[in-house]
Formats: sequence, C-alpha cells, structure tokens
Amino acid sequence: MVETELYTIEGPNGDVETIELPDGLVDVFAEQGEEPTSVVGDLVVQAFAQQSHVVVHHSEGDTAADLEELNDEMESIFEDRFGISLSEAMGHSH
Repeated sequence: MVETELYTIEGPNGDVETIELPDGLVDVFAEQGEEPTSVVGDLVVQAFAQQSHVVVHHSEGDTAADLEELNDEMESIFEDRFGISLSEAMGHSH
C-alpha cells in the first residue's frame, strides 16, 4: 500500500482544506531542490489557468464579461509565476 502525505490550503476567510496525495507523487513533478509546497502551488495555478481558459474560450454560448476578466487575471498570474504566457505554454492562443 502506498503511503500518503497531506497538504493544507487556507482560504482568505480562514477556511481550511486538507488534500491527501500519494507520498512521492509531488516529487515526480519537482525540479531538483524545489520545495514540495511550491510544486503543489504550481499545479494549482496551472489547473485554474487551464480551467478558466476552457470556460472562457471553449464553452458554447456567450461568456460573461466578469469571467473573461477573471480569466485575463488568471493568465497574468500564470505568466508571473512561470515566466511564460499561458498561450505559449499550451501551444495555442485565441
């Protein structure tokens, strides 16, 4: 049986969520010397950037202006964190 490890996310209102991941899985995505919490943070930013992109650019129908603004900000956060635009990372743009 694979052991697990816990990571804790705290929201701006003080709410807390604990995430359980298989022990060693975070290391698969880490660069040498990178802290595990940074890896988890990177994956959270990537997931939100990709999902907001899908909602705004690949959903049927009109997209609300506020969602477009949220996506634009998420793309900026992505670029600030990784030094590359989301469109470059994904290999396509809109």
